[in-house]
Amino acid sequence: MSEFWNRRYDGAEYYYGTEPNSFLVVQAVRLAPGSRILSLGEGEGRNAVHLARLGHRVTALDASATGLAKAQRLAVDAGVTIDTVCADLADHAFEPDAWDAVVSIWCHLPSALRRRVYGDVVRALRPGGLVLLEAYTPDQIGRGTGGPREVDLLSTAAALTEEWAGLTVLSAEESVREVHEGTGHRGTSAVVQWIGRKES
Repeated sequence: MSEFWNRRYDGAEYYYGTEPNSFLVVQAVRLAPGSRILSLGEGEGRNAVHLARLGHRVTALDASATGLAKAQRLAVDAGVTIDTVCADLADHAFEPDAWDAVVSIWCHLPSALRRRVYGDVVRALRPGGLVLLEAYTPDQIGRGTGGPREVDLLSTAAALTEEWAGLTVLSAEESVREVHEGTGHRGTSAVVQWIGRKES
């Protein structure tokens, strides 16, 4: 899978653009100042750099070394510092009680792996820690505006609420909205936006 993403991110252009995801921009006000944040499937760094600009301590995790190298260049251009970890989520060991927030923007995983990773993430969150997530729903299939083509990689609000057992749901909404992020996400899209908090 890393080779797929290395090929996608190869070249000077940022495939999903350099501007942060709009859902993340709006919801970042929920984050305490100076939060330690882990961004899953961060790719070329646009969301990590945005959070670093807000004063957070951000680690970008992705399976693509090519994407993370571009993330570091984007951070340098923005005058901020981010940490990067090149790892496959199928093998990554999460440090417990380490993060104030975990961000998952378009990080689509097979359902079996998703359940395991989400359980690990819950344990990796500190009490009061947040999950901010946006993903495509099965209704996205056939739209041709971005996202996976396999239904097992897609999510619904109900499924996410079940898979994120252990978190209090703060928001779980499915909608159809315009997404314009580089050349990779362009047009009317069926999405789910989900926010949860670890209470203890």
